[in-house]
Amino acid sequence: MMLLLFGTHLLFTIRLKAPQRKLFTALRLSVKDDEKGEGEVSQFRALATALAATLGTGNIIGVSMAVAMGGPGAVFWCWLTGLLGMATKYAEALLSAKYRVRRRDGSYTGGPMYVMERVLKNRPMAVCFSLFAALAAFGTGSGVQANAISGVMEAAFHVRPFVTGLLLTVLAAVVILGGAKAVGRACEGLIPFMAVFYLSGCFALLWINRAFLLPALSLIAGSAFSPRAAAGGFVGSTVLLAARHGIARGLFSDESGLGTAPMAAAGARSRNPARQALVAMTGTFWDTVVVCAVTGVVIVSSMLHAPELFSGLSGGELAEQSFGLMNRFGQMIFAVSLVVFAFATILGWSFYGEQAAVWLWGKRRLPYYRFFYLAAVFFGAAVPAGTIWRLSDLFNGLMAVPNLICLLLLQRVIVKETDHYLWGGGLDERQDFVYNTREKSDDGEK
Repeated sequence: MMLLLFGTHLLFTIRLKAPQRKLFTALRLSVKDDEKGEGEVSQFRALATALAATLGTGNIIGVSMAVAMGGPGAVFWCWLTGLLGMATKYAEALLSAKYRVRRRDGSYTGGPMYVMERVLKNRPMAVCFSLFAALAAFGTGSGVQANAISGVMEAAFHVRPFVTGLLLTVLAAVVILGGAKAVGRACEGLIPFMAVFYLSGCFALLWINRAFLLPALSLIAGSAFSPRAAAGGFVGSTVLLAARHGIARGLFSDESGLGTAPMAAAGARSRNPARQALVAMTGTFWDTVVVCAVTGVVIVSSMLHAPELFSGLSGGELAEQSFGLMNRFGQMIFAVSLVVFAFATILGWSFYGEQAAVWLWGKRRLPYYRFFYLAAVFFGAAVPAGTIWRLSDLFNGLMAVPNLICLLLLQRVIVKETDHYLWGGGLDERQDFVYNTREKSDDGEK
């Protein structure tokens, strides 16, 4: 998976002539509503839904676990995965936007499963992707997030996991049962505020650790390419361990190559596929290149600042102890950020799981899927964290395989569209890019 993911990220960065260079254009487009485009939701709401699914425990607990298991060098590999992964996120969003579908009720839908079935004419591949996505939602989207929230609530406020699971299930049900638009509105309101809130706490910690900032950056860069012995509160690590855990956590966090964010991108108002692909690409930038990197530097600099406080700690405890340097105020920032980010991820992934479930079984069976998803939220609050993380990595990998194969098989289409719209001056052109529109049943999913 490391070779397949990293190789795909690097391939599309080269073949698409580094679309990361258009980052500032992409950021500008992400906050504007494309009035000349067709679609169901604004580009920003689609981005907010995707960010809600990615900004979560992976940015805080995931980075902390990467440092604990792979050493400081894991932060670099996580960051590099995000930087190169922007090209893959652009490529998969472009395909889903180009081959999206208009439903009978006028709404739009899309995603890798539609591309696999309609363009590659490979329904078995589409079925595999959709099934893995529907299952991954139970781990990545609900179980991991609920488990992280219950852990924080028990440690910070002495709330029992059973009570936390029950409250989470009720709150999630109120939003999820309102449908995709309700989920989008909730994500659009939560994510910008919480991102600013969390990053403000991180920058306050970096100021406290300012004397150790440059040594931390040097240690992160050096550990990424050479083995480091245990010192300064860090476990000994190898380059392979650092790369393995950094890349795995980067994948879990930004989801580039998984095929999830394109499901949200397909419904956005945009005049051509490349514009929406650029907007989708900014999700990886904010998630991994910014938030994960800042979290990693905070943890490493804090461990250099007060190594005695981190002795014997592991996993997510490193992040929690780092915020503890600001005493009770920092612990509150950590707890609130993790709870709200994780809850937003539960909402965002509910959208992905439902899209996959509707494609597989139709809208009539959607209530059953929602029931099991909410049940996973409840039970996830009490299941051991290690088991859930391993299952989440497994299903993420199973999703990535058919999606990356699809991208590689259709890379000529992606390159052609990019050359025309992105590098050929056609970014403002309007194209009706709803293809292969047809309906197969009263469910309206096809």
